[in-house]
Amino acid sequence: MDVQDSELNGKLNPFKIFRREILPLLADLRLAIALLLIIAICSISGTVIEQGESIPFYQENYPEKPALFGFLTWKVILLLELDHVYRTWWFLSILILFGASLTACTFTRQLPALKSAKRWKFYNKKQQFENLALSAEIETVSLDSLEKILQQKGYQTSKEGDKLYGRKGIIGKVGPIIVHASMLIILAGSIIGSMTGFIGQEIVPSGETFQVKNIVDAGIFAESQIPKNWSVRVNRFWIDYTPEGTIDQFYSDLSVLDKSGEEVDRKTIFVNQPMRYHGVTMYQADWGISAVQVRINKSPVFQLPMAKLNTAGGGRIWGTWVPTKPDLSEGVSLLAKDLQGNVLIYDPTGKLVASVREGMSTEVNGVTLFVDKIIGSTGLQIKADPGIPIVYLGFGLLMLSVLMSYVSHSQIWAWQQNERLYIGGKTNRASVVFEREMLEILDRLEIESGDYGNVSPEDKLFPDFGGG
Repeated sequence: MDVQDSELNGKLNPFKIFRREILPLLADLRLAIALLLIIAICSISGTVIEQGESIPFYQENYPEKPALFGFLTWKVILLLELDHVYRTWWFLSILILFGASLTACTFTRQLPALKSAKRWKFYNKKQQFENLALSAEIETVSLDSLEKILQQKGYQTSKEGDKLYGRKGIIGKVGPIIVHASMLIILAGSIIGSMTGFIGQEIVPSGETFQVKNIVDAGIFAESQIPKNWSVRVNRFWIDYTPEGTIDQFYSDLSVLDKSGEEVDRKTIFVNQPMRYHGVTMYQADWGISAVQVRINKSPVFQLPMAKLNTAGGGRIWGTWVPTKPDLSEGVSLLAKDLQGNVLIYDPTGKLVASVREGMSTEVNGVTLFVDKIIGSTGLQIKADPGIPIVYLGFGLLMLSVLMSYVSHSQIWAWQQNERLYIGGKTNRASVVFEREMLEILDRLEIESGDYGNVSPEDKLFPDFGGG
């Protein structure tokens, strides 16, 4: 009965169950490849499907009829949370499971392989040399001569009596472990970024000051990353145009202000040249027209907001209405499509009555209408991702470890029995290079022993008693 209880307790031991059942499954290469494939597919979906947009956006672009690919609709996207793939619980769970698989593989395979490679192994049987891919049998050569040659070729050697073992390229065994470690670092950085980062969007007119409020996507622990003790002022926004009238570049002159309104940092940003402050990055992402400043006859300057209009052709046009009588009974419409300063004026019937440049005036409805200035607004994408430095570190280690993994781990054994020396070796890659190295070693031993006679080193490297 006691034996049965002991066996039962052994079967129910959580640690033993994990070690015997779960750990081999996690360390299975097939599982790691499957998880990596799933991560790739999910990442592709997150790239193809716009992330962090509003529900009306998905309703417009992914209607139910016709459904994209026959199944992909806005309801499916929201149900599976494909609108923020990289922050979903299921995507993070896959990353964690993949990390667990890498960790299990590292501790069950890579570390034991490194530990085995670091042991000093000695061969003292003829059969052991016969089983090697490359081996030879030489007469009247001492182990000391061979050891000296191996050391000159960069081998670490150890001699025990009549046995010699040399190895080099142990770093090639360390490389795969660093590969796994770097991938774990990348996964950790991705998870940290997903849980603590945020993405915001702001459309800000020139001259206005703002704090980040319009958060479109954020991790569950992102609150601490959102700026609260500093704000940003848009000193100026402008667009450079080519001689043909097309947009060349967008510019935003930004100032970071502390709580008291003092400027603590300033930079002019443009596309691919963002501003970074306290872990928050501001990108130039969009633009618009926010307002127009006009005067009627000798009135003071007044500023009217301009709204973006829906157009059938998909172009970008902003418009506003300007009253030309004090009782607001009459007025004209002003339209602008860019910041080049050209404004179109239409009467209530939709007839074009004038085209005015910024800083000029025209007569409409019996009054003089001055168009003083068109005020642009900059579209900023604001991001914080604390995981990015960790991801960069992981990628740096990954590149280094891949180079390390290509270093060949070469091993050479020798055993001296009476006046005969058995020598053999193997490597895990670059077999042709290793074979040439073995031939060079045999050549030098031949010179010292003078025992080859008419037999070439190649014949000795593949002797009649075995080898490659």
